Amino acid sequence: SNEGPPRRELLSRGQALNIDQSRRGFSIVELLVALSITSILLAGTLQALQTSFNSYKVTTESASSHVVARMVMHRVPAMVRNGTEFAPFPVNPIRNPELIPDPPFIEFTSSVDPATGHREITRLERRDAPSEFVDNGGAPFELWFVRTVLDVDGNQLGDIDEFPLLTDVQNIRFTLNYDVGPRLERMTLDLTVRPQSLEDVAIAAGVDTPSFRFVTTVKPQRLGR
Repeated sequence: SNEGPPRRELLSRGQALNIDQSRRGFSIVELLVALSITSILLAGTLQALQTSFNSYKVTTESASSHVVARMVMHRVPAMVRNGTEFAPFPVNPIRNPELIPDPPFIEFTSSVDPATGHREITRLERRDAPSEFVDNGGAPFELWFVRTVLDVDGNQLGDIDEFPLLTDVQNIRFTLNYDVGPRLERMTLDLTVRPQSLEDVAIAAGVDTPSFRFVTTVKPQRLGR
């Protein structure tokens, strides 16, 4: 008789079909969707990490620039306070005791050897930053320290010792006020520092590069010329 397959055989075939369907892998479309989602998540994570790193770099470098500038502003008044024979000075300090426009430097005798009479001349000078640095968005000025040793006749002894005290200087101004003599009565140093070398990083991080302004006024202990 044609009664068809037994019931047990039909159940076995159905179970095998269910097992085959449950073991079926992901399709190409599903894999592509999963890869796209993973790529988007990874890209967002990497961008967040890069932004955090740039912000950290701007903050640490700005703090470092601030510390260095404060050290310079502490050292410069100490040198001026102990100096003598200051320059430049006005032609007529009685009528015009303040140098206008402000000079690009201040120069003074920082020490004298009593045995030989040799004098150590210190010069704090505002200089233009390298053109390639300025063209790339850097600050326009640098503060330089220059030291020269002269004999009793004013002749130079040895080489000039010079180096930058501070870079990334946005603005620097020496204001020199003289008394009769001419004797330096007081000096005011106005300094603005901006770490321009981090400008690109700051833009990428979406933060502002802070600038720092320092102003100090000092009177020499020995009212020298």
